Formats: sequence, structure tokens, C-alpha cells
Amino acid sequence: MNTAWNPPVELSEEEERILRLCKKHKLWSFLRKYRHVLFDDEVHAELARMYASSGRGRPPGPPERLALAMLVQVAFDVADHEVPTLTAVDRRWQMLLDCLGAMEPVISQGTVFNFRERARANGLMKRLLDKTVELARATKGFSHKRLRAIFDSSPLVGAGRVEDTFNLLGRAIGRLVEVAAVEADCEADVVAEQLGLSVTLASSVKAALDVDWREPEARAAALQELLSQFDNLMRWLRTQFSEERLIQPPLGEHIEMVKRIIEQDTEPDPNSPSGSNRLRQNDPKKDRRVARDRLVSLSDPDMRHGRKSRSKVFAGYKRHVAVDVDIQGLICEVEVQPANEHDHEAAGPLLQRLDARGFKLTELHIDRGYLASEDVVGRHDRGLKVISKPPSPPRSTHYTNDKFDVDFADGTVMCPGGTVVPIKLDKPINFPRPVCRGCNHRDACVGKDAKRGRQVRLNPNEQWYREMAAELATPDGRAQRRERTPVEHALARVDSIQGDRARFLGLEKNQFDLERTAVVNNCYVLNALFDERMAA
Repeated sequence: MNTAWNPPVELSEEEERILRLCKKHKLWSFLRKYRHVLFDDEVHAELARMYASSGRGRPPGPPERLALAMLVQVAFDVADHEVPTLTAVDRRWQMLLDCLGAMEPVISQGTVFNFRERARANGLMKRLLDKTVELARATKGFSHKRLRAIFDSSPLVGAGRVEDTFNLLGRAIGRLVEVAAVEADCEADVVAEQLGLSVTLASSVKAALDVDWREPEARAAALQELLSQFDNLMRWLRTQFSEERLIQPPLGEHIEMVKRIIEQDTEPDPNSPSGSNRLRQNDPKKDRRVARDRLVSLSDPDMRHGRKSRSKVFAGYKRHVAVDVDIQGLICEVEVQPANEHDHEAAGPLLQRLDARGFKLTELHIDRGYLASEDVVGRHDRGLKVISKPPSPPRSTHYTNDKFDVDFADGTVMCPGGTVVPIKLDKPINFPRPVCRGCNHRDACVGKDAKRGRQVRLNPNEQWYREMAAELATPDGRAQRRERTPVEHALARVDSIQGDRARFLGLEKNQFDLERTAVVNNCYVLNALFDERMAA
């Protein structure tokens, strides 16, 4: 099939009529008018390489058409099976894909899937994202290399099924049985019946356990039953396979999955004479209900528990965006990480990708969550202007650290009462107990019943944080921090396009999905810029 695609640039009368009906959906107009600009010779060559590198022949139709169809699919949240139908019945799709009047689909469902996988494997969305940024910055008159950026994040609920310990463990054992049966060339149901593995024979793990969950000992009994079934399975596996086979894929990875769930969700029972395990107990001192890296879903092992706030928990990912300060809503780079990762852990990958694409970062706007990043601190120390609010002092009924004057030049700290002691960063600084006992600020500083002097702990970046606080106290400093507004607009657009729930399972696929969402977002930004240029 001939894959050369040279659609007309000028609008036909029929296309103009269609676009007049699409005034509220400006993406159609932008993609139709500027598809030749977005898919220029460079992108055309990239698309050609996607197919040439595989050695599997030509694409089923012009790849530019497939790429355009994918962008519209993302923008309007269209399912794969709907795309072929829309290319035959929706004149907007036909206009964009240059197939007006087609009575049959010009793209098959299989082609939609295969093109997406090929695009993901070859990094096409990274190239298109770079292209939209180049076009936007050139249109606005900015150098492509020098960049003022803003980082921010929002939650993305995972698409995988979140399960409790019993379902996680039961289904992991069931998967291990299925894999072991294939490797042993026998039926999984036969193995399960011979070994008494009820969790693999029933449609519901908890139904198979058959306990009265109202009873106090029910959970312990159910856990022991699951652990017993796993022990039976492991004894059988050792009779069927060598130890080497049991540590190699595919058996090894499924055995490790079961062991991981047991390790993360159970602990030795101190009250058990036989040394059996119990469900892991909460630790009130740490205020942590589950392990930070706890596996929460078998269908999507990359998902993790995270927090929207102190009281709201979700399972999935965090999406991070780097937005251009000077161009409203333009996304320059994106990063998806498991929800348990702190914001500052995404700063490094974002900065490295911006460097790899040739940007020279001149200013970075971030919120407090990114301040702990070693990459951010290091770049600030090397002269990068980092604009943020300083960390909030911990809640206390007594004086907080900002009440203590720090002289970094002399290396001293002075308390509100005037006592001066040598400075220590990231180590406790102790004020003399006799001095504190007779101080007029005693009640507000340490409390009247305190048995020791005041202790202060300064952050290693204390000087930087105090400089931020001083800037924030000025009108110019507050005005600089209000420049974060574009990132809020960009995240709102991303949420309207992608939604707050992941479309795919796995970190890699969700990274790709956020990249193509960013491309669609930037198409809206480009449309506004091009309209502004035409009106000037």
C-alpha cells in the first residue's frame, strides 16, 4: 500500500462548513489547518523510521493519519473500537484524516492498537511534544534553549484493581499454580485439587476460605489457611522442578510475588507457640497503616498508595508537569511516578529530560514538595534562581525556629532571650538549661515545666529557606510566586483531557499516555498563539 500522504493545505468549502460547526471544539480547526506544520518533514522521517526499524513492511495507511487519529482519540476519550466507526460516519474525523465521503472505515481497531504500541516503543510522543514546544516558543519569539519553568503535580488514580491481603495473596497463589501447571505440562485444576488449593478453584478467594468474618479469630484463621496452601504448593514444586528452575522466570518471579505479599502484609505472631505469622499490625508511633512501598494490585504492580491530603488516600500514580512560565499552559516535559514517591523524587528526572532536550534553565518555580530534591538544591547552589515558598514550620505551642536569629557569617544562633550559641546544621542545638530556667521567654519558648533547656534543629538549607521567607515578605517576592498560575491552568487542562483515572496498567504506558495528553494540551496552546498572531 502506498503510504505517501499529501493532504491539501487550503480548506475546501465543505471543510469550512464543517469547521463553522466546530467553534466550541477548537482542536478540530487547529489540527486541520496546521497538520502540515505539526507533521513536517522531521516528524514524517520519524514516523517512517518507526516502521523501517522493525523490518515488518509498510504501515497500513499513512502514519501521519494514524498519529492524527490517536491525538483526536486522546482529546475526546474515544475507545479503540469506536475509532474505525467514527472514520466512516463522523465528517469531522473524515475532514481531519482527508477521507471525506468514505463509506467504510479507513482505520481498523487492530491498527489503532498496533500504532499506539509502536509509537510508545519508539518515543513518538516525546518527539511530538518537543515539536509543539518548538512551535510555541518560536511563535511567541522566545529562544528554544532558555527556559523559565514551573513544576507541579496532581494525583492519577490507577486503573488496576486494589485488593486486600487475602485477595492479593490468594490470587497470587492462583497465578503461581497456573504457571506451574504449564511448566509441568498438566492441568491447573488437577494440581489444585490434589494439593487442596481451594483458593485457585473458587471464583472468590474469601468464599474459598469459608470463615465467619464476624468472629475475632476469623482473619487469623484465614491467613493461616492461605499460608498453609502456599507451603503445600512449594513442597510440590520442589518435587517437580530443580532449585534453579524455581528461581528463574517464569516460576521464580511468581514465587517471589507471593513471598513479597507475605513479607509486606504479615509479621511473626509473638503470641503463637508455633511461630506462625499474623497480619501486620499498625504502628501508632509511626502513624503508618501500611508499608510505604506496599504492593496494592496484582493487575498493576506499579501502583502504590499515595495521599491527596492528610485525610485523603488514593492508589495509583502522581503525574508531574514542567510548564513554561512565559507561555500560558505550555507543557515542556512530563513525568509519572508511583503515588508513594514524594514530589521531590520527580524533580531529578524532569530536570534531566529538560537538559537532554537542550534547554538552559534560567529560573525554576516549584512548591515546597520539590525543595528536598538534591538536584534542585545542587542547581540552586550553582546559581539557578529557584522560586518557592519556604517549608512551613512545624505546629507548636512554643516558639518555632523562625523566632531564632541565625548569623550564618559568624556561625551563631541567638534565641529570643538574647543567648548566643554556635550553629549546627541538621544537628540539635542546645541552649544552656540554667539560662533557659531564668529567661523571661521560658513559658513561650520551652514551657514552664520543661526539665531541660531549649533545643533547636536547623535544616541544612536553613539559610536558603530564610532567604525565601524574606523574599516572601516583599511585594516583588509575592508577585514572583504568583507566576505559578500557568501550571494550575495546565494541570486543569490535563485533567480535562486525561481525567483523574489512568487509562492503562503500568508505569510505562501511563508515562506514554501523559506525554500524548501533553501534546494535545499544547495543541490548544498553539491554537491560541496562532490566532493571536493572525489577529496582530
